[in-house]
Amino acid sequence: MKDVRWVFHKDAEPQDQGNGVVRRVLAYTDDLMCVENTFEKGAVGALHHHPHTQITYVVSGEFEFEIDGVKKVVKAGDTMLKMNDVIHGCTCLEAGILLDIFNPMREDFV
Repeated sequence: MKDVRWVFHKDAEPQDQGNGVVRRVLAYTDDLMCVENTFEKGAVGALHHHPHTQITYVVSGEFEFEIDGVKKVVKAGDTMLKMNDVIHGCTCLEAGILLDIFNPMREDFV
């Protein structure tokens, strides 16, 4: 919902990414994007990279993240910084929600 001041969760279209992951693109501008990802237990965010800087906030659940070859388990309240083009991915250990902030926005998500 580009340049929309108020984005209500009920209005953000859920996008089934398959394999137990649902994405909702929330508020964004050309320079910044907020995205919610809901994971079922066992769902995998495959290793990947992109030219965007990304901060991930764990809203709920438990995840094993790999960032630049280092693996750590994260839980609600933890954050991770992924600089542009760093390889990263995760496995959901306990169903939960991740909130991703991207700079610039992910054109491939809209």
